Amino acid sequence: MRSTKSAITFGFLGATLDRASGPERWSKWRPTVAMCQQEDLLISRLELLVEPKFADLAQQVKADIHKVSPETEVVLHEFALKDPWDFQEVYERLYDFVRAYSFDPEKADYLIHLTTGTHVAQICWFLLNEANFIPARLLQTSPSREGGRDASAAGRYEIIDIDLSKYDRLSTRFAQEQERTLDFLKSGIATKSKGFNKLIEQIELVAVNSKAPMLIMGPTGAGKSMLTSRIYDLRRSRAGLSGKFVEVNCATLRGDHAMSALFGHKRGSFTGAQSDRPGLLKEADKGLIFLDEIGELGLDEQAMLLRALEDKTFLPMGADKAVQSDFQLIAGTNRDLRAQVAAGKFREDLLARINLWTFTLPSLAERREDISVNLDFELERYAKVQRRQVRMNKEARESFLKFARSPEAKWSANFRDLNAAVTRMATLAPKGRITVACVETEAARLMEGWRDPGAQAHSGNAVLTEAQRAEIDPFDLAQLEFVLQVCQDSKTLSDAGRKLFSVSRAKRAKMNDADRLKKYLARFKLNWDQVTR
Repeated sequence: MRSTKSAITFGFLGATLDRASGPERWSKWRPTVAMCQQEDLLISRLELLVEPKFADLAQQVKADIHKVSPETEVVLHEFALKDPWDFQEVYERLYDFVRAYSFDPEKADYLIHLTTGTHVAQICWFLLNEANFIPARLLQTSPSREGGRDASAAGRYEIIDIDLSKYDRLSTRFAQEQERTLDFLKSGIATKSKGFNKLIEQIELVAVNSKAPMLIMGPTGAGKSMLTSRIYDLRRSRAGLSGKFVEVNCATLRGDHAMSALFGHKRGSFTGAQSDRPGLLKEADKGLIFLDEIGELGLDEQAMLLRALEDKTFLPMGADKAVQSDFQLIAGTNRDLRAQVAAGKFREDLLARINLWTFTLPSLAERREDISVNLDFELERYAKVQRRQVRMNKEARESFLKFARSPEAKWSANFRDLNAAVTRMATLAPKGRITVACVETEAARLMEGWRDPGAQAHSGNAVLTEAQRAEIDPFDLAQLEFVLQVCQDSKTLSDAGRKLFSVSRAKRAKMNDADRLKKYLARFKLNWDQVTR
């Protein structure tokens, strides 16, 4: 190890490996002495941790190091341990030691000698180093391959940097494992949305490394429930979670039923309470509970939940003794909880407790580039559930994706809309093959479901006569009415064109939005003045 900096090494005295006496000790491999005998490893200072009962051995080792490496300063630190195999005691003592030490990485290179000390001590060194309490690399020494008792060899050494990016094979394996984990959280769907993929990467880190509550926000149908279930599976396999996954929609909880469902009750605590009930929080002990639509909880239930989060205890209805439950929480909502706090409908202290990790899932309309892979996912899910394989021909797939990615496709219920659309098309598909006709029928159905009833009176009905409507296919009519509404909400023909062709216009060398819209209206014998008068 060649460096202009001085090398400072930390290590335990080896009560067995470092022990030797008389002239014969120079023919025995002793790790603490041997590391100071390496020709290309110059240790300027050795911080040697010694249990008091081995003080004499430490003095001998110090003297021998002075003979083989006079430039090495050996500093002995009395390190008393009641039980060197007690993990908590060893870690706390080492933690106190390194926190009190003045590190200066600009002037010195730091090494941790892992060869000596108990296995517990070695693990503690490693954990402290990995947590960046010690800015050091790891030093391992071992006897020479020719036979560790060769005095001239002084054994071998290896310096290990925990920066795994420097180890290509390890780095590749960790990257592959992370990729599998991210793929798992995304239900195996190869999403293209950069924003969504970055969000999932952050969720993966939190899911594995934190037990704190998580708040997952997003519109109805954005996938909060499915994602939470995947987080539970990940924590169960990677983070030591052992209990159940409990899911509850808080919008279904009202009155005494809400208190009883979440916190349990004792028999006779209210009318109809004929037996004891443990409650969902107790059921989630050592596991994870997902409180979907947490904004729907009443203020009393919120207060009880806050105490349960902070103390891991709560009082069931009618009970005089608190119940314990070590649960983890993920909350979901499609509401603005800060607005709920301002309106007095949600407790500010509870929001502060659950929003340490807040993630907002985008709507399907914000991830139109992912509709194709999610279409495949829904088709596969339908086949598994119904045990019936359904396929789309090329023309039908292109037709559906063109409609699904267009501005008029609102996807107001997000993935629930997509799931319902695939289910309907697959069920009605002739001979298990979805055709263009199936797609057109479904597109018209979706457009009808997305239509704003209040806007209908002043949109298509105000422009089209009943005779004109009767002559237009439902698929084209749904699209036309959307176009008419955009026109009426726009100031000019060009403005409306920019909104309607916002995706395709970016791929054209010449921007002709107004002309394209003008020609589209002409197909139905309409012009700008008729539409906007």
